[in-house]
Amino acid sequence: MAANDYYNTSYGGAGQQSGTTHGRKDDALPELPSNQAQHGVSPFDDHNYYSTPNSSGALGGYPSNTSYSNQQDPFTDHNAIPLHAQPKMDGPHKDNGSPTRYNADPEAFPRPSRTRSKKKTGWFSGRITWVVYILTTVQIGVFLGELIKNGMLTGTPIETKPNFNIMIGPSPYVLINMGARFTPCMHNIKEVIANDVIQWPCPNTTSLSTEFLSCSLSELCGMGGVPDQATVTDFKDRSHEPNQWWRFIVPIFLHAGIIHIGFNMLLQLTLGRDMEKEIGPLRFTIVYFSAGIFGFVLGGNYAADGITSVGASGALFGILALTLLDLCYNWGTRRSPVKDLLFLLLDIAIAFVLGLLPGLDNFSHIGGFLMGIALGICLLHSPQSLRQRIGHDEPPYTTVENPSEPQTSGPSAAIPAQLSRFAKAPVGFFKGRKPLWWAWWLVRAGGLVAVFIGFILLLRNFYEWRNTCSWCRHLSCLPITTNGVDWCDIGGLNLQNKTTNSRRDLGLGPVDMGGFAAHAMGRMM
Repeated sequence: MAANDYYNTSYGGAGQQSGTTHGRKDDALPELPSNQAQHGVSPFDDHNYYSTPNSSGALGGYPSNTSYSNQQDPFTDHNAIPLHAQPKMDGPHKDNGSPTRYNADPEAFPRPSRTRSKKKTGWFSGRITWVVYILTTVQIGVFLGELIKNGMLTGTPIETKPNFNIMIGPSPYVLINMGARFTPCMHNIKEVIANDVIQWPCPNTTSLSTEFLSCSLSELCGMGGVPDQATVTDFKDRSHEPNQWWRFIVPIFLHAGIIHIGFNMLLQLTLGRDMEKEIGPLRFTIVYFSAGIFGFVLGGNYAADGITSVGASGALFGILALTLLDLCYNWGTRRSPVKDLLFLLLDIAIAFVLGLLPGLDNFSHIGGFLMGIALGICLLHSPQSLRQRIGHDEPPYTTVENPSEPQTSGPSAAIPAQLSRFAKAPVGFFKGRKPLWWAWWLVRAGGLVAVFIGFILLLRNFYEWRNTCSWCRHLSCLPITTNGVDWCDIGGLNLQNKTTNSRRDLGLGPVDMGGFAAHAMGRMM
């Protein structure tokens, strides 16, 4: 009865007496605070207690500080864990400002706001591969220009005479006129000067008759022309030497046909996009153009002088090398690394084997791949296993951004910040590094030095030393003979005697491969 009498008690404001249904009078309960609502204390009014900020009990349903503070709640579980309000774990405490979580944890940051997410979807955010898109757009536009020019000069957009271009594209003479890598337009050729070659194929050549072999070297090369070499008798005389050095760069945007550009753009829009997302536009651009240029330089030194080399294959081989390095660096984190490696090696092997076909410049493939490996070691971050051993758990290619700092345009924006921090405290970057870290950075620095030395040596050899390699040609051809023609001789300059005088004209490898081609001008690289 005491318990029922107690819970059946009703009370009012200050000074009011409480009563029961049995006519019993009890002392008035203490006055409730004025800032709290006056409710009954029935245990069934759970909704009144769940809204209490500070509560105790297993379910947190009863107030921890009631008006009858001198009495003990008989239903309170004193062994339960108090459910007090806890501070947020992703930021500083409201009272003392002490952090409750490691601020550098990239997963601890709250989701960005809508305004910030819009900024990250811009052109320079790293999510849109704008370098690949721009390169692809320019290369497709240039190829359309090739077809238009070939149609204006020869009457058809693709080469059908004197031979059909199996790549379904313009003639090699049009490609030379538009900037393909053609060594006679770039430096002195010993055989050309020794035999006084003065007549070259015209850009509008559709026949092997004398009518279309009456142009000068300057007319064939175009792009501002080259000096007249009619008076040059010494190979070492550089006064009239052609020097269209940009033919190491321009061919990256030229392609030999629809099949050629189709395969290259397919690889560029798949593998190239993935790699640009992975390493960012700046690193991607450096590797892309460096590999492409280095491939053309290597081919200019050791490929046949009659080869017309065009295409972005050398640059894409550099990207293939980056993909191979990235796979090896993150081997332990891949779901099926062996399968990825087999597919990648198969692609590389097929591309190298295709480069052994007649008229193709496999040196550009080899040079682009070697440059991609060297620059990949220099530019990519350390392998995952190495970072763990040296105690560095850095993100793959970007720094962790602090949400309290203003956000910029994406991953590439972290590079200026890193350089700024390094400029302010250069000694701190090297402080406390482990010996393994120093050894790996020596390897990376050595790779960068090797790249510069190799590039300079190849340029010096191309313009001055002219050292040749007798066995190197087998890296770009197979020792196969067809109809009495060795595949490794295809693409060489075939000098034929004139019938009128001792001077000679230039025949670009008159070859009969079962009616397939009547000359050995390379059409692609």
